[in-house]
Amino acid sequence: MSFASKPGCPMCGIVSQAQRQRDALSTLSPPPSSSTSQPEILWRDDNFTVYREKTNPVSSKGHIIVAFNLHVPSIYMLSSSDLPLLTFLRDTATKLLTSLLPMDSPLLSPTSAGPLNTASTQPYTRPSNFRIGFITPPFRDSRIPVTDHLHAHAFISPADRLGWFRGIAYSAVAWYDIDDLIAEIRESVSNNRVKSGYANRQNAPIDLVPDAGARAGTANGRETTESSLASPDIEEGKSMPGGSRSRPTSLSPPTPGGLQV
Repeated sequence: MSFASKPGCPMCGIVSQAQRQRDALSTLSPPPSSSTSQPEILWRDDNFTVYREKTNPVSSKGHIIVAFNLHVPSIYMLSSSDLPLLTFLRDTATKLLTSLLPMDSPLLSPTSAGPLNTASTQPYTRPSNFRIGFITPPFRDSRIPVTDHLHAHAFISPADRLGWFRGIAYSAVAWYDIDDLIAEIRESVSNNRVKSGYANRQNAPIDLVPDAGARAGTANGRETTESSLASPDIEEGKSMPGGSRSRPTSLSPPTPGGLQV
């Protein structure tokens, strides 16, 4: 299935803008002209573009959007092979939100405040005021008019700029926390009934394994893993069974404030 850029899609436009900035940095050419109306790109790699929502943030403390570079229409296109991609999205959003906090903030945890250019060896933890997840169809954020390009929202609560009508999309009616999504996908392909993403389970060993549950198969040993949405890792040289894309086994957390080149 093709997830090519869609003409007229605002999110595809932001992804393309970030790519142009990345290309300019890699070739040492003058960066594209920018204006205050353009989004503030925080991070860009082969799979995601992250920008800070400045026009209509839901929180005065910080609101970022993590867009898939591919024009993936909905959350329902994700499969178990995308678990490493989702855990990377979660950790990237956590670290970028952390970069928006003052260094003496009580919200900083050992994991979130650690080095931003290295993977953490500690169990994953998320500050209690960080919300990371998806708004599920048919609901959407009415101030961000994108209906068919998959993206996650991450913000620091309280959502003091939300408003009641817009708040429906961020309520339990439509909000899908990324830890709950990771846990449910894992359980759909394995007999592991130890869920992730709950306050009393922040030190679950399974959270230290980004691709836990990523492979699926039948009882006779036949692998049925679907292709991942992740871009191929040429250096790794690994391909997903049944497809040409590879599992992102060597993803590294971002350095905020700049593009990955």
